[in-house]
Amino acid sequence: MKKFFTIAALLAVCVGFSSQAMAADGGAIYKSKCLMCHGADGKGTAMGVALAGSEFIASSSDRVIAEVILKGREGDVKKYKNIALGMPAMKLSDDTGALVVYLRSLAVK
Repeated sequence: MKKFFTIAALLAVCVGFSSQAMAADGGAIYKSKCLMCHGADGKGTAMGVALAGSEFIASSSDRVIAEVILKGREGDVKKYKNIALGMPAMKLSDDTGALVVYLRSLAVK
């Protein structure tokens, strides 16, 4: 039984560290791809909506958020008409999940 708890504790620690690593990688992706329009703190700029406290990020599935990141929102599908620019499609490799984790961390602030 003690062995089981030791393994479970190690697994929990590994999961915790991997989540932090994903968020850190997501933060680096955000800084290189998103910061210019959405701001350093995610509170938005004249070029991009606020992601900090975003109901869309908080309530949408990972798949929907990733789809917006990868496909963008231009023209008729553009959600925020008061923002001059549309959301461009982002070319990311396998890092979309890490970016979504980071965006969710902004949404709860």
